[in-house]
Amino acid sequence: MKEAYDMRHETVKSDVTVIGGGLAGISAAIAAARLGQKVALVHNRPVLGGNSSSEVRVWVCGATGHGVNRYARETGIMGELFIQNQYRNPEGNPYLWDVTLLEAVRAEPNLTLYMNTDVREVEADGELDDRTIRSVTGWMMGSEREMTFESDVFLDCTGDGLVGFLAGAAYRIGREARQEYGEDWAPEAADDITLGSTLLFYTKDTGKPVRFVAPSFAKDITTTSIPLKRVIRSGDSGCHYWWIEWGGELDTVHENERIRDELWSVIYGIWDYIKNSGKFEAENMTLEWVGSIPGKREYRRFLGDTILTQNDVISQRPFEDRIAFGGWSIDLHPPQGMYATESGSKHLHADGIYHIPFGSLYSRNVGNLLFAGRNVSASHVAFGTTRVMATCAVMGEAAGVGAALSASKGITPRELRERHLTELQQTMLRMDASIIGLRNEDPADLARTGTVTASSTMTQIRLDRPAEEYRLTSDVGFVFPADGGFDGLQILVSASDATSLNVELWDTGRPENYVPAGFKQALTIPVAAGVNQWVEVPADRELFGDEPCNAFVIVRANEAASLHTSAVPVTGVLAFERGVKPIVSSDLEDHQPDQPVIEWSMKRLVRKPFCFAVGTKAFAPDKVIDGYVRPYGGPHLWVSQPLADGREEWVEITLEEPADVREVHITFNDDVNEDLINLHHHETPFLVIPEVAKSYELQAWASGEWITVASDGMNRTRKKIHTLGKPVRTDRVRVVVKETNGGEHAEVIEIRIYE
Repeated sequence: MKEAYDMRHETVKSDVTVIGGGLAGISAAIAAARLGQKVALVHNRPVLGGNSSSEVRVWVCGATGHGVNRYARETGIMGELFIQNQYRNPEGNPYLWDVTLLEAVRAEPNLTLYMNTDVREVEADGELDDRTIRSVTGWMMGSEREMTFESDVFLDCTGDGLVGFLAGAAYRIGREARQEYGEDWAPEAADDITLGSTLLFYTKDTGKPVRFVAPSFAKDITTTSIPLKRVIRSGDSGCHYWWIEWGGELDTVHENERIRDELWSVIYGIWDYIKNSGKFEAENMTLEWVGSIPGKREYRRFLGDTILTQNDVISQRPFEDRIAFGGWSIDLHPPQGMYATESGSKHLHADGIYHIPFGSLYSRNVGNLLFAGRNVSASHVAFGTTRVMATCAVMGEAAGVGAALSASKGITPRELRERHLTELQQTMLRMDASIIGLRNEDPADLARTGTVTASSTMTQIRLDRPAEEYRLTSDVGFVFPADGGFDGLQILVSASDATSLNVELWDTGRPENYVPAGFKQALTIPVAAGVNQWVEVPADRELFGDEPCNAFVIVRANEAASLHTSAVPVTGVLAFERGVKPIVSSDLEDHQPDQPVIEWSMKRLVRKPFCFAVGTKAFAPDKVIDGYVRPYGGPHLWVSQPLADGREEWVEITLEEPADVREVHITFNDDVNEDLINLHHHETPFLVIPEVAKSYELQAWASGEWITVASDGMNRTRKKIHTLGKPVRTDRVRVVVKETNGGEHAEVIEIRIYE
């Protein structure tokens, strides 16, 4: 018989402690660990991922808005997770998503994971306006271990914000009054209403009849407004039922059990309605899984030095201390949730992606506390967009970098923002985290002052392989890079009768936007009857100036004319339809169709641009050192002529003087316009983004010849960092692309070179 023993009490000392293992906490912990800090990641569940995990199963939404925003997919750590999941888990199995997250965390040698550990005590001291956290203590369930975590910096990524609350951090719950921040989507008077919580369920077809006997607590939904105001289909499951939401008028934390029970009653009531009402073809359907942990949307929002507001989002305010971006709409739901008679959600869209400041990621009164996720410093209205998980993740990465730099320098996050903002932002860019509109200014990067040449360059966009005829029953548009002007714009047109084509050229306003903003020129072009005609568009090539930018071409509706979609896409080109009817009823999602990014939709034309031709300087070799690593007023990458007959293409940097090169960073094009997802929202037709280089060599000129210092024959990732075992003395570095994952050109976004 084993002897009795006392409960174990353990103390863990780290540089950074992250509490909460959702996507915000995971990203924060990985980011801090990669910067050399010893990190403890503490999570109160048996699996990582928070609301995205197999326990809750919410889709990871982000700035793309399921294809609403252009070139908006996240990079950095969240981008790595998307790309890994796309390859390993294209069907969207929630358990394989759990594994993807667990492997990403375990891959970091400086990061220690503590799961099933519920932090419920915080030791903090100081006056109310100047608090400092000393430690947090949690109970590791199933192990009978009480664990105290000590560190210099703490991150509250718990969602509900319990750690910050116990530390005395200033916070808000509920909705601010309209006049407080001048937000027209805020209520007239402040209140404590929040967004509600959701439970999801999965179904499957068994191939044989299955009956369903409803439990006694199942709600008769025919006595509610649900069948009239919400979309119920027998084949839907998972986040198709995001609208099974309730609790916004309650305290979503302290009444969590009541909320869960109500949501259960409705789920089983909906399934009873589907199975037994006779209104659905569901004889062979059964419930495969029903959630038991409500996915909370909102609770505490901490107060930082900056409070992000509706006006900041909609105006796309370019904060000086911006460290991340979002793009999901401001998405607010009625307080009554699934019982509301109004639309299940209403959406307000900016004209493109918006910016998030570092000042929203740390506490104004607890000096060593940062936060990320749905508890950041934002008004209730602005929170309606920042709360989605991919956006939480990019904020998490920024908070993790901020925590690492604060800990290593022995300063507070506020002092980091005030004294070392450039270092914070440049560190993030070096890690491939996107900060829109900021370029690489790393003084240690030798490539920045080099000279770039290439084996070849694509100087003309020519989409001349038509796939399908597209009748001009409504206005359409397309975007192409007008970098220092353009030459010879042509459109492939078919016409049933002689007609005239009305074409307009517009700019897109802000460099991060892809909607028609400023009118430039209108042209009326005669078109003869006939098929597949190349029609000249005599546009003024000087209209767009010398700075990199995009031209938005509108072709007005014409019943006698057709354009043609291309069988192949090309980087930097997007196509749009105007006024496409939304797939989802406005009773469920009110997206206000007159908002530009909704009015001009690309969803049905992703990777299917219209056939046209134009000369451009947008793909020149020197783009690999222009400092930008994602589209911003142009695509910002080198593109070769088509790879053909096994020919290799290369881009080369000649340094100002020889150097002992130890590390080279290469960023390949992974088409951040392609919307990726973790679960079953949709599946891409390819496992790897086609434009990514599959086989390449990194070469250096040494002793009068090119030597290969690194290579990869099975690459599928965007960012590659090659740390050489032994430095190479050289003044020329070359990336040779031998094969892509399906794209027709070699494409490289950035090369960095370090001693």
